[in-house]
Amino acid sequence: MRWQGREGSKNIEDRRGKTMKRVGGGIGLGTIVVVIMAILMGDDPGQVIGNVMNQQAQGQQAPSGEQFQPSAQEQELAQMVSVVLRETEEVWDDIFREQVGRRYEPTVLVLFSGSDKSACGYAQAATGPFYCPGDRKVYIDLSFYDELRRKFKAPGDFAMAYVVAHEVAHHVQNLLGITSQMDAQRGRVSKTQFNDLSVRLELQADFLSGVWANHAHRKTGFLERGDIEEAMNAAAAIGDDRIQMQSRGYVVPESFTHGTSEQRMRWLRKGLETGDINQGDTFGARVL
Repeated sequence: MRWQGREGSKNIEDRRGKTMKRVGGGIGLGTIVVVIMAILMGDDPGQVIGNVMNQQAQGQQAPSGEQFQPSAQEQELAQMVSVVLRETEEVWDDIFREQVGRRYEPTVLVLFSGSDKSACGYAQAATGPFYCPGDRKVYIDLSFYDELRRKFKAPGDFAMAYVVAHEVAHHVQNLLGITSQMDAQRGRVSKTQFNDLSVRLELQADFLSGVWANHAHRKTGFLERGDIEEAMNAAAAIGDDRIQMQSRGYVVPESFTHGTSEQRMRWLRKGLETGDINQGDTFGARVL
């Protein structure tokens, strides 16, 4: 991916080295186990953490006192993420103006190390990148890149770019009112039905990630040989079926919240090939 030398985004909030730890009503071992088990079951990480933390007594916070010194590799990765965010801003600004008829409002990407606080609860490195509709920010601990490479066997710059684009796509869904429409169904439908809606939301974000890559490449020619394969590999690696099989040896389809590896790759590829946001109605699709 040709990102070196390109302009980065100004909408980066760097909180690395400002990790906060709770004092007073801290997190017990039981809470950690609950969070890990819920994530393995396919629940949304942001929601899981938010729910758990909201149930805890509101403890005070204090600086951790830990010194954060990013490596040269992490600094380079931070710059790449900034460039990718800038590319999403330019593409979605064009698409919103030309196809939606309104102005695109950029998200803010928060870089944190270890843990941080969001409007959706506490962000933890272990939960991976996520988008919080409450404050319209994307949260990423850059150590996820190493996890993507080692644990999920999905290395490459464009694999990480796809992850960033996917979270930005959730912001696009939020701006379009899709997220709130889905959230309105919470409590009105069964858990299985709501999980299905969550899968559709996630697959649409994969599709929109592909739409972004299509337009960005046509505009700047930043894709190189092998980049598409990197993104597809990453999409496959974080499919619900593969993650559940790796974590417990079997899958529970009714608990899926993000889609299977095949579904994620297929919708990402559709966005890449069409570049047309009107072809990404996963909520109206009879077969995902």
